Amino acid sequence: MADQPADPPAPSDLPAYVLDPLERQSPDRLERVASYAQTLAAWKRAQNERDTAQRQAAEAISDDERAGLDDRGISTNPEDYEAVPSGAYITIKTTKRTSERAYQYYYWQWREGDIWKNEYIAPVGSTE
Repeated sequence: MADQPADPPAPSDLPAYVLDPLERQSPDRLERVASYAQTLAAWKRAQNERDTAQRQAAEAISDDERAGLDDRGISTNPEDYEAVPSGAYITIKTTKRTSERAYQYYYWQWREGDIWKNEYIAPVGSTE
């Protein structure tokens, strides 16, 4: 018989609650689990893309707002920002509200995996 490893492969960085039940499964069931995990991962990636597109459609600034930033000399091109990926979009965030005023700012926003990231651009309605 060819050289076969005496021990199972070293576990990955998966938590014990995932690894322990897997180690008790037959090879056939492990192959089915692997196939399902790949299918589920693809579905989750597609779901994240759908969620991102929906959020962008709901939150992205209008063409008039984009033109206003351009008129103020503020770039609306993500390539002009060091930490902003090409798929980012501009949104308005309200950071604080008082009885007199809402403090609103333009931000780049994008998704990295399951996390939403953003980077400050400029205040809304300022002539800075």
